[in-house]
Amino acid sequence: MDKRKRRAVDSAWYMLEKRATIRETAKIFAVSKSTVHKDLTERLPKISETMAKDVRDVLDSNLRARSIRGGNATKEKYRIIRESNNH
Repeated sequence: MDKRKRRAVDSAWYMLEKRATIRETAKIFAVSKSTVHKDLTERLPKISETMAKDVRDVLDSNLRARSIRGGNATKEKYRIIRESNNH
């Protein structure tokens, strides 16, 4: 198996085990987020359709959670601003 295919499979296993985001996976494998995305969405389906489907489920779940995390971060930001203005 060539280096890219091996990285795609290793990245997929990591993402599935940890329910990791693309950003977290990229950091672990010391590659860009674009590389991880390409590995998981283009290379992986050619290697294992089943694993690719499972990874797609994690990616979709992370995508749904992203807006919630962003909303919570904004809420926390304005809470801190409100508290600093009250002191």
